[in-house]
Amino acid sequence: MKLFLASLEDTARLAQVIAAHSRPRDMIVLAGEMGTGKTTFTQSFGRAIGVTDPITSPTFNLLHNYGQGRMALHHADLYRLERTGELADLGLDELQDSGGVIIVEWGDIVGNDLGDALIIRFAHSTDVDQTQVRTVEIDLRGQQWSSRWPKVCADLDAKFTKSVRG
Repeated sequence: MKLFLASLEDTARLAQVIAAHSRPRDMIVLAGEMGTGKTTFTQSFGRAIGVTDPITSPTFNLLHNYGQGRMALHHADLYRLERTGELADLGLDELQDSGGVIIVEWGDIVGNDLGDALIIRFAHSTDVDQTQVRTVEIDLRGQQWSSRWPKVCADLDAKFTKSVRG
């Protein structure tokens, strides 16, 4: 599915829809250049599940954990990952087994090593009116989200007038 987001509010609405369908043990992988909305998405997602602490990008620590809310949120940022062994050192598998949802910024740099996930790719673009927008492409990898995918698409179609299924 492809969406066109014209504002920060659109990014927040996207995060709210995804959060409404998220379950403990879910993996969400965010990809895209700097400044395309990955951290904004994560902050809005956290608020949607009840996280009250400020959510900041874990670029230098690689991982932040937020325990309050309807489920724990584990927020990883792989931008500064220096070697593939560091991915295992983060213990994302163990965190996933503990029942929280994991959002991984720059998760695309490790390929398919994160396993089943909802993949959200953010990009800067312009729409037909030459207005600056963010293009968001959402895909599935594996079976984790497959049973919820039709409902996610229907809810996104209802919230966003400029969407393209693919």
